[in-house]
Amino acid sequence: MSTGTAPQPADGARRFTFPSALTVLALVTLLVWVIAFFVPSGSYERDAEGAPKQGTYRPEPSPLSFTGRLNDLFLAPVNGLYGIQDGRTGQVGPDRTGELYGVAGVFLFVLAIGAFITVVFATGAMDRGIGRLAHRLRDRGTLLIAGVMLVFSLLGTVEGFAEETLGFYGLIVPLMLALGYDRMVATGVILLGAGVGVLCSTVNPFATGVASSAAEISLGDGIALRALMWLVLTAVTVAYVIRYARRVRDRPERSLSGFLPGDRDRAEARSDSEEPPPLTGLHKLVLVTVVLVFAFMIFSVIPWAGALSGDADAAPYGWELGWSFPQLAALFVCAAILVGLLTRMGEQRFTSTFVQGVGDFVSPALVIVLARGVTTLMNNAKITDTVLHSIEGAVTGAPSVLFSIMIFVVNLPLAFLIPSTSGHATLAMPILAPLADFAGVPRALVVTAWQAASGWMNLWVPTTAVIMGGISLAKVGYDRYLRFVLPLLGILALLIAGFVALGAAMS
Repeated sequence: MSTGTAPQPADGARRFTFPSALTVLALVTLLVWVIAFFVPSGSYERDAEGAPKQGTYRPEPSPLSFTGRLNDLFLAPVNGLYGIQDGRTGQVGPDRTGELYGVAGVFLFVLAIGAFITVVFATGAMDRGIGRLAHRLRDRGTLLIAGVMLVFSLLGTVEGFAEETLGFYGLIVPLMLALGYDRMVATGVILLGAGVGVLCSTVNPFATGVASSAAEISLGDGIALRALMWLVLTAVTVAYVIRYARRVRDRPERSLSGFLPGDRDRAEARSDSEEPPPLTGLHKLVLVTVVLVFAFMIFSVIPWAGALSGDADAAPYGWELGWSFPQLAALFVCAAILVGLLTRMGEQRFTSTFVQGVGDFVSPALVIVLARGVTTLMNNAKITDTVLHSIEGAVTGAPSVLFSIMIFVVNLPLAFLIPSTSGHATLAMPILAPLADFAGVPRALVVTAWQAASGWMNLWVPTTAVIMGGISLAKVGYDRYLRFVLPLLGILALLIAGFVALGAAMS
């Protein structure tokens, strides 16, 4: 898997190359497995909803022997794919009875997306359509970047648009290359656009909704502060990506991601004054199909009742689909077949193209599986509640402004351990929200600080499937992405601290 690094020295001397996403996650898996030996196991008593009760933490012997820990390490990728969580013990394993803990649905979704995009590109409609769009927007790339990021951010703040972005790399990366940018611009447009929206979730049922419910407050509490945060942080993030994009377009040698063979060919084609060939009727039909498929995907996953009413527990409208990754995987398989039929591709060509697309996307799909496998190690070792207990003691008795900032800070390592916003909220908020009463701040402010910490960490941590899967799809090295995003992370952290401190002072 290429990372888009700079060419090797001419003298043939070997130089360090940052490991691929798969290797990074393998190392993270080993590190977390070792750390679990030194973090004491423990648990909280839980109520009927499964939430931990404040003050009930108790240490307990580790549920795993050394052999059991070895077995968990051995099965981590398997558990990451289709591990089942036992409803009684909470342990995850491939042969248990309970709910699916692995990411089999996401895994198949990525493969289906790969097949669909590959079939679409095989028709020639996408290349020609992107070429004509790039020609028309060759002097308005900034507007395109801002528009796409704003849409992704809006979807992120309303309904937690994150994993769904994995389906857009096949569209955005070629377009940005054709406009004269690099793969890092495309990565920033997608990851940071949706990520800053989730960071500033306003009515996102999977973050704000779950956290507000666990904190026993309304989803609308604190929405004014969160809306203001969303406006400011989205504007800053868009400006940051545009600034980098302009620099790379003017001076390609300053690209952080580098260019793969063929990348610059698209940029050179963009600068050609000759207008690309027109789209045929069949090309237009394929492109309309692509737009409709992605629009339907977005429609199918949004919880419209909760988003429009502001009530996280609102009964779904009759026309809501409530689809998740299994249904989306089936959608893109059917869409690929539909494109093959519309273009009269033929059985032999279609099946070979379909299989090729699946093969091309196996690597990012495995990245997502490994990322989930890391969380199964922590779950089975029962070290998550121990981390929660240490946070409980760290924030008690602090002044309101300091307390609010501390909630943001202490949630950062927890967000690393639990990349899932809903899982993080379910575990942390029943403990953190009551602490706000002692500090004299609204519980809604704790929700805002918590989701900001979760969103901030999920912009870069390697345990997040969205990050590692995204950069793998974009073929950008993780080290290069960190260099790109680090200054923005510092800016966002300062802005977040300022907003939560302002909220505490005003309260």
